[in-house]
Amino acid sequence: MDLFSRTWAALRAAVAALPDEDFAKPSGCRGWLVRDLVCHLVIDAQDVLITLVTPASAAVTHDSVSYWAVSAEPPTGDDPLDALIVRLAAAYEDPALLKFHLDDVGSAAGRAADLADPGMRVSTQEMVLTAGDYLSAYVLEWTLHHLDLVAHLPAAPPPPAEGPARTRAMLEEIAGTAFPASFSDTDVLLVATGRRAPAAAEAAALGELAGRLPFVLG
Repeated sequence: MDLFSRTWAALRAAVAALPDEDFAKPSGCRGWLVRDLVCHLVIDAQDVLITLVTPASAAVTHDSVSYWAVSAEPPTGDDPLDALIVRLAAAYEDPALLKFHLDDVGSAAGRAADLADPGMRVSTQEMVLTAGDYLSAYVLEWTLHHLDLVAHLPAAPPPPAEGPARTRAMLEEIAGTAFPASFSDTDVLLVATGRRAPAAAEAAALGELAGRLPFVLG
């Protein structure tokens, strides 16, 4: 839960520091500008708030790794929610409004996470998890989207190192195998999730695992 707070705070701080012109630049999410990604983070923050106040009495069905559905097909942008986010992001017009909304809702989500009992059971998307596992799952979300945020913004700060390290470990659980030690944590995340293609040497190091990529998480 501490790592949730650190990665989420770092991501929000990175957004807050962006100059307005960066919101019109591409992000690492296919088909999304930076403003679209930030709008998605507002929705994410709302989801965290909703889930943390949706207690469950049923038995736990998922943990921080099994929370993620895995596909081999990258998003196309045709999903209705993806299309809605693009329109909603454009409606903000002034990046300062989008920054304010993320800070407002995002800060509330951060406070709710700090106050949550990690053993409390919560319900989301027809799953039951402990609050601790739910928030741990979001370390992956914050880390990947922090990488998406800075993908074309070399001056923006990267995610804190412990975020990619934990996310790599989660991806290795999903894959059922370790990625080559020669890969940095960030390279694992970018290649494994299809955010960039592996170089020839990387593909050779991955061996049979290269044929299973990408792991598209949703």
